[in-house]
Amino acid sequence: MIIEVEHLIKRYTSATDNAVDDISFTVEAGEFFSLLGPNGAGKTTTLSILTTTLSPTSGRVIVAGEDVLKAPGNVRRNSGIIFQNRSLDENLTAEENIRLHAILYGMYDFRPTFTTMPRDYKQRVHHLAGLLGIDSEIFNPIKSFSGGMKRKLEIVRGLIHEPQVLFLDEPSTGLDPESRRNLWQYLTDVRATKGVTIFLTTHYLEEAEGADKICIINKGRIVSIGTPSQIKTDLAHDHLIIDAENRSQLRAELKELGVPFIEAPQFKVALNDCTAHQIIKSINTPLKLVRTNAPSLEDAYLRIVAGRPWN
Repeated sequence: MIIEVEHLIKRYTSATDNAVDDISFTVEAGEFFSLLGPNGAGKTTTLSILTTTLSPTSGRVIVAGEDVLKAPGNVRRNSGIIFQNRSLDENLTAEENIRLHAILYGMYDFRPTFTTMPRDYKQRVHHLAGLLGIDSEIFNPIKSFSGGMKRKLEIVRGLIHEPQVLFLDEPSTGLDPESRRNLWQYLTDVRATKGVTIFLTTHYLEEAEGADKICIINKGRIVSIGTPSQIKTDLAHDHLIIDAENRSQLRAELKELGVPFIEAPQFKVALNDCTAHQIIKSINTPLKLVRTNAPSLEDAYLRIVAGRPWN
């Protein structure tokens, strides 16, 4: 396992509840792992602990074979981090930000200019910058960059030292669709060729849909963990959409049968342990609409956010 989290707890000073409340999970090397949850669920706190920027109250966290408390420097050297909030030096050029990062991570001895850097560094900078569409601006001052360009630069900087684990906190924020597509194509390629582990927090559910494993947390606790298909089965159920000309009669009949439903605006009926055929066969009211719906990852996620009993 490249990431091991055991009974992790974080409580902030003067808080009455734990921000992270006794969570445990593992991530295999080369896996694409996604951490999902509504605002305030504990995602950023968990990520901050894994990346050594925040200390846990209790628990054990291992990243790339190193304990985040005992060897934070080794954890950082083996990790690439792209935070949601920007952390660029506005007084430097784009390339100088990248070069400083590479030197601090021990990739190269200090060199005063780009031209004095080794060939492999120059090639990697141009490759990553070209991938995200900022190669022609790579020597410009950061102050001249738009918000989207700064986001792209942070991604280049986070990838430059070829980390074992890449932590991505809402990485697509501020990216245009083409750059987002290029980024994920690159991440797919780097996983396949170099075995890099991807640890993602995101609000783009289509990005999480491609994860090998998803962990959904709410109020600091794990609600569900597994593959996307397991999450869907765990948190959302197949349901039946029906409607009738005589809606009051259908409503009364469903209540009499004890069948759980909501109107939105058609009748959404939870199948639970019943089949669609069994539900339809038990209804005498003539139906004008019958449709089955399989749950999506969005259905499962929204159930957590809204606290719905079923979706």
